[in-house]
Amino acid sequence: MGGQACVLYGAAEFSRDTDLAILSNSENLSRLGRALIELKADVIAVPPFEARYLRKGHAIHFRCRVPEAAGMRIDVMTRMRGVDSFAKLWKRRTTMVFEDGAKCEVMSLPDLVLAKKTQRDKDWPMVRRLIEVNYFANSSQGNAGQIRFWLLELRTAELLVELAEKQGRLPRSLIRKRPLLELAQPGNETELSEALLVEERLEREADRQYWLPLRAELEKLRRARLLPK
Repeated sequence: MGGQACVLYGAAEFSRDTDLAILSNSENLSRLGRALIELKADVIAVPPFEARYLRKGHAIHFRCRVPEAAGMRIDVMTRMRGVDSFAKLWKRRTTMVFEDGAKCEVMSLPDLVLAKKTQRDKDWPMVRRLIEVNYFANSSQGNAGQIRFWLLELRTAELLVELAEKQGRLPRSLIRKRPLLELAQPGNETELSEALLVEERLEREADRQYWLPLRAELEKLRRARLLPK
């Protein structure tokens, strides 16, 4: 669900870690625990590896020590802001098949885009690339679901205008979900670009607010860990 997923979708990003979205029931956490033992992976920060922290929305961070993956960081999450439950994510997942027949289950592109809408500067160029790679590869034969996805998520004013012109009434039907689509008309590119920046700022602030109580809890855990025993 992170940088490695972006690479698989063709929006290349160098990544030193692997981000995983997991089902946090006891059976699955036991399976994950066994895999982490194989990787000789240790928790490298707070919170500790406990289901209650995953279910609150925290990420748990591990560092691998097995030679084949020495230094690789693994970040594990169960809940993310603005993203559906794991059951829905799993149902919509994309299965990538490699040349050797190995499979990798990847968060669907629309879900990955939602998960990337954070307060971090580095995530927004990646959101744009993910959507545009998909748009340029499929725009000539996009299905209804893809067209709706592009209208709701494209972050380039010129492309939004281009797409909206081709879609008749569909953009207007989505204005309640994305008000800036009202500006997706020729001649409005500058105003639409400004609206896209406002939309981004609102998402960043929503993410910042979401993490405030979680960060406070992390700070409390850090202080408790540093106290003399």
